[in-house]
Amino acid sequence: MANARILVVDDELIVRESLMGWLRKAGHIVDCAQGGLEALGKIRETEYDLVFLDIKMPDMSGIEVLEKICECSPETMVIMITAYGSVETAVEAMKLGASDYLMKPFEPEHLLVLVDKLLRQKRIIEENILLKEQVAARRVRYQDLVGASPCMQRLFELIEEVAAVDSPVLIRGETGTGKELVAKAIHAKSRRRYGPFVAINCGAFPENLLESELFGFEAGAFTGAVKTRKGRIEMAEGGTLFLDEVGEIPLKMQIDMLRVLEEKRFQRLGGRDFISVDFRCVAATHGNLEEEIRKGNFRKDLYFRLNVIEIEVPPLRERKEDIGLLAEYFLSRFRRETNKSVMAITKDAIEFLESYDWPGNVRELENAIERAVVLAKDKVLTRKDFAFLTRQPDVLDEGDKTLEAVEKHHIARVLEECGWNVSKAARILGINRTTLHNKIKKYNLKDRQQ
Repeated sequence: MANARILVVDDELIVRESLMGWLRKAGHIVDCAQGGLEALGKIRETEYDLVFLDIKMPDMSGIEVLEKICECSPETMVIMITAYGSVETAVEAMKLGASDYLMKPFEPEHLLVLVDKLLRQKRIIEENILLKEQVAARRVRYQDLVGASPCMQRLFELIEEVAAVDSPVLIRGETGTGKELVAKAIHAKSRRRYGPFVAINCGAFPENLLESELFGFEAGAFTGAVKTRKGRIEMAEGGTLFLDEVGEIPLKMQIDMLRVLEEKRFQRLGGRDFISVDFRCVAATHGNLEEEIRKGNFRKDLYFRLNVIEIEVPPLRERKEDIGLLAEYFLSRFRRETNKSVMAITKDAIEFLESYDWPGNVRELENAIERAVVLAKDKVLTRKDFAFLTRQPDVLDEGDKTLEAVEKHHIARVLEECGWNVSKAARILGINRTTLHNKIKKYNLKDRQQ
């Protein structure tokens, strides 16, 4: 451990200069102090790896200084400097926290051997601490998933097992639980991790566009197809294809998707040749596919092809012990992204967040933290910064409780809180500006201040 920072504390000039000369010659950075008070002042200002500390000094005893060092800088290793008649005191000092002792007169070789030994010990200790911190972090963080609750720990273990095989996976969970993060974690832990992760939300495209997005097209396949373009299936070669909201795939296309999954080949729109493709399929849904099968909206054979391995992502209300961890995680992220000096969340605020039901799950919590950070006036988020989460009973309790009514009310409230800044409101709601403008038009929302 070259270039260690070392402090020599001794009231004898010859001892200080000798030690300083030998240690500097060995490549270390060395400071000196004549007594205990001066040494403590330096230790409070500088982080030292080692301190050579004389037991007998006029202003403070070495034992007193040792006790202060153990309090203010416990990671610093202390070597007591002692004369032959003070060995018992040096041994007592080791019981109080000193790492070793050096007896006067000492030889340079013995000194340097001792320093090397202690620095190796220090490095091992630091590596063990780092390893423990990393292990602890893995307990609450798995890829981009965060959670210490038992259900999340089981999820992490299941992802690890599922990633080792290449079978199709169906991820179930409510909107906002983090299904795509689970899919990305599976990909990152799989043998395909060096290949692409290609995602598509099957509910975000009209039928004709979804087909061209998935399968691609040849030049001239339809009006506007000026040149050949690869689809998402072809882009996923060697990697993972993530079909989000797979239940939204139209019936006609379900037949084509089943053939692709079974044969691992397809044709672009307007193409005649079959293209072979190697990918792993991971699909996700927040709906009840079994019910859609009964209604005739989803093919049973495709369902069984997709659902070889099933993963259920728990809603946030079932893992409320993770809310504090998630809040701190999102706070750290949005503090960096917004460049605002919001440093903490009060215990009272965390308790309030834990008492909320989170119908939008982790995505709603993420949006709530971002909104609170963006609008925060102080460096600490308090319960009042999350007052917007409090439901207004006069609007919904006795009135229309349909999903559309709840959505309209929520969008209107967010817009008002953002002063009708559409970009900010869209970011908080987790949708793009075009979608928000369409919602405003659909629900005929108006800015009351205009």
